[in-house]
Amino acid sequence: MDARDAIKIGMSAERILVVRPERTVGHFVPGMPMVYATPMMILEVEMASGDAIRSCLQPGWVTLGTEVDIRHLRAAPVGASIRTTARVIAVERRVIRFEVEAFHGERKIGDGRHARGLVNVENFTRRLAGQ
Repeated sequence: MDARDAIKIGMSAERILVVRPERTVGHFVPGMPMVYATPMMILEVEMASGDAIRSCLQPGWVTLGTEVDIRHLRAAPVGASIRTTARVIAVERRVIRFEVEAFHGERKIGDGRHARGLVNVENFTRRLAGQ
């Protein structure tokens, strides 16, 4: 599959979640504040990116995160409603690049870039088994 045949610049998706205690830095690191953890924000922008293009993938193909360049700009407490967005900004044969953002209400709490690699699951699994 060549991503350029199916995925178009501008495709987008968003996800909404409520910050639970298990998504805070304090949950992972005792003594730290109970605020939305950067790795959890990265997970959400990766998932929004996948959501933006999943319906265009041929059967047997998925995308996997390959690059993350994210800034976490502001803290968000437990109970905050977080909206993450992803928009395709470039499409190569096997790489799709996204602009991503995260918001708490109208306040931007994160932004950056993310790339996903196009992978044939059967071939990928076979290569892993041979390692």
